[in-house]
Amino acid sequence: MKKGSMMKKLALPAMVSSLVLATVAPTQAALDLATIEADSKAMEPKVIEWRRHLHEHPELSNQEYKTAAYIAKHLKALGFDEVQEGVAKTGVVGVLVGGKPGPVVALRSDMDALPVTEETGLPFASKAKGSFKGKEVGVMHACGHDGHMSILMGVAELLAKHRKDLPGTVKFIFQPAEEGMEGIDTWGAKQMVEEGVLKGKYAPEVIFGLHIFPFPAGSLAYRAEGFMAAQDRFELTIQGKQTHGSAPWSGVDPITTAGQVVTAIQLIPARQLPITEAPAVVSVGSIHGGVRNNIIPDKVDMEGTIRTYDVKMRETLHKHLHRTVENISEASGATADLNIVPGYPVTFNDPDLTRQMLPTLERVSPGKVMEIKPITAAEDFSYFQQQIPGLFIGLGAGKPGAAYNHSPKFDLDESALKTGVKALSALTLDYMNSKQK
Repeated sequence: MKKGSMMKKLALPAMVSSLVLATVAPTQAALDLATIEADSKAMEPKVIEWRRHLHEHPELSNQEYKTAAYIAKHLKALGFDEVQEGVAKTGVVGVLVGGKPGPVVALRSDMDALPVTEETGLPFASKAKGSFKGKEVGVMHACGHDGHMSILMGVAELLAKHRKDLPGTVKFIFQPAEEGMEGIDTWGAKQMVEEGVLKGKYAPEVIFGLHIFPFPAGSLAYRAEGFMAAQDRFELTIQGKQTHGSAPWSGVDPITTAGQVVTAIQLIPARQLPITEAPAVVSVGSIHGGVRNNIIPDKVDMEGTIRTYDVKMRETLHKHLHRTVENISEASGATADLNIVPGYPVTFNDPDLTRQMLPTLERVSPGKVMEIKPITAAEDFSYFQQQIPGLFIGLGAGKPGAAYNHSPKFDLDESALKTGVKALSALTLDYMNSKQK
């Protein structure tokens, strides 16, 4: 992500009295932004300790058993009204009912780590091992999920402390398998939705979430509508006819056909889609064919990714991809078998909710709120947003020269964690206050 993001500065109100809920006993501070700020700062050492523990003990997707137990124990100790375990296999859902009537707000954190061997040299670096695709691999929180969990644990403790003054109910969703499940084309958020996490007695009206990125520490990034891309995976087999490399005319060469296909599919976004309306990307990430220098093989197998921000454009790109690979293969005498595996939808920030909550972000991190260009990475938070209005933001936690997410050298600036606690707490409180009559 380039730093070419546009800063938007809003005038800060002279007072934050709009956040105050009610007069309380003199011995207890009212739940307002000042209280949130003070509590976030006071609990910062705890949040960092939680993050380091989780970082040192990562678990792969749908294997987050110890992680889930650690979180559930925390929520139970806070006196949550409900703590459900084993949701979507390893997920945890906690319900905190406030002392005053109001809406239900959902907050979400992902939990899983990646099959990456850590190279940060941190004293709490992961030495964990796991199994991925039948091989032993290192396991690492290389995408900030350890930070997301510790932030949401902090929000849980902060709001539980002031639950008597909380005008509504908060549903805390600790979600497994955001990175996807081995051998299965589904994800933790999709499974949680299918199991009814957004329905029932405590059905939320809105959902908030965040993701750590290597933006300047303490900054908050937002974008209305398409924030992160829809992602689809495609598998393509080009079937030719094996022959000797010295006599290519006696067979059908799937390698030269594959070369033409790789070039041609790049022209789909460039020449066949109105990319001024929304970006689109098609990339081939894997290509295999042949075993010897002088044998033209029977087939070539390819895999790639598709990234889009518009539902109609996504459908059009799929259609054009089929047409391109099939017609080029036919023209070469080969056949094409294309399978597009649907992935995450667009991470779509509800425009009205984004506009409503922007002043909250500005108060939480004055002068450090960025309206950014679309991010071509994808997030399964989008499954929640398909059901209810949602706002997903970026939390800057970058160190100078820091590696990007998914790198074995990925690390985060822990000073940003308290900003995350403040942001999710304040978004929850401000939304609840906006619904008070």
